[in-house]
Amino acid sequence: MLTPAEALQRILGLVTPLTQTEDVPLEAAVGRVLAAAPLSDVDLPPFDKSAMDGFAVRSADFGPDGLRELAVVGESRAGAPFEGEVGPGQCAAIYTGAELPRGADAVVIVEQSQPAGEGRVRLEDRPKPGQHLCRRASDLAVGMAVLSPGRRVRAVDLALLAAVGCEPVRVLRRPRVAVLTSGDELVPPGTLPGRGQIREGNTLHLAAMASAAGAAVVARGVVRDDERELERTFEHALGHCDALITTGGVSMGKYDLVGAALERCGVRGEFHKVAIKPGKPLWFGVRGAVPVFALPGNPVSCLVNHEVFVAPALRILGGEARAEVLARPLRGRWSGPARGTNPREQYLPVRLEPGDDGVLELLPVPWNGSADVVGISRCAALAVQPAGSAVEPGTLLTFRTLG
Repeated sequence: MLTPAEALQRILGLVTPLTQTEDVPLEAAVGRVLAAAPLSDVDLPPFDKSAMDGFAVRSADFGPDGLRELAVVGESRAGAPFEGEVGPGQCAAIYTGAELPRGADAVVIVEQSQPAGEGRVRLEDRPKPGQHLCRRASDLAVGMAVLSPGRRVRAVDLALLAAVGCEPVRVLRRPRVAVLTSGDELVPPGTLPGRGQIREGNTLHLAAMASAAGAAVVARGVVRDDERELERTFEHALGHCDALITTGGVSMGKYDLVGAALERCGVRGEFHKVAIKPGKPLWFGVRGAVPVFALPGNPVSCLVNHEVFVAPALRILGGEARAEVLARPLRGRWSGPARGTNPREQYLPVRLEPGDDGVLELLPVPWNGSADVVGISRCAALAVQPAGSAVEPGTLLTFRTLG
């Protein structure tokens, strides 16, 4: 069996990023991947502006003692700059974000001022040129690129994109994904299961996770354990999507028909089974540029396979920068009992609590294996126990948070 790292490398080596672009309103850009680096059409700040409330002054007016009484000749506030010029012996009231008047080169904060009669103020400071100022273009100049192609837009990025006039936003098309599950025992969530039946939920959480990875889920459904129906459904999905995710029917039983059905549809199988627990039966293949992930039917196995293999592939497929996708994992301290070695990399449900020294504690959540949706819903993350390594209390482990 491939190790998880080998399997992921194989998968990502066969994923070709999409190149089609589209324009979306700025307000709809969060979660989308930038197709090009937006260019600023303004300087930021657009003028020399005050960083504080106070008085715009000429630093040359202040002597060694730092005391000066000046005439207040006007005020500058955000959206209404002072139109005049500050001359010798003069100052202008100024407020945070307002444009610095002509003639002034520094700001004395209001806390260092006292009224000195009508139209005058006494200032106690020895300001240097540039004091309490944000200089024009100190953040960004006209024509400079902001953010990089391949970046997934975050909420915090909207203010920057708005400031540089990026409206609409040029983004890459979302990968179209089909999510299918097989099984004669499956009934809809709103149906009371009969004898031998269970409610189907895998397509729900797989579709939600695919959306979180930047994909557009274009099909979701259940297929019976019938060779012809599987083949017909897979063929139709493969013709209308950029990636296909299936669940169930990939073990070694009589009714595990998915891999063979996919191969009859022209999918070239790349590997079957990975040294991971849970999630060992993962089947992966490609048809043309379409990656196909056939995941085991147990819901926790699905979740682990998606987090470790499918989500990175969908993010790369959607054009996200590889460095962002493969960012350094989080680490925490195992706070459960000692665990012996296992030949497979193991994913352990945990809660997260801050330790006294600031290191996150990984507290194991009781669960009953890869079919236990109750236990997995109580966890916040999956701690990773490396293959062949024992774990003691206090061992530092990587972990993956769950949305």
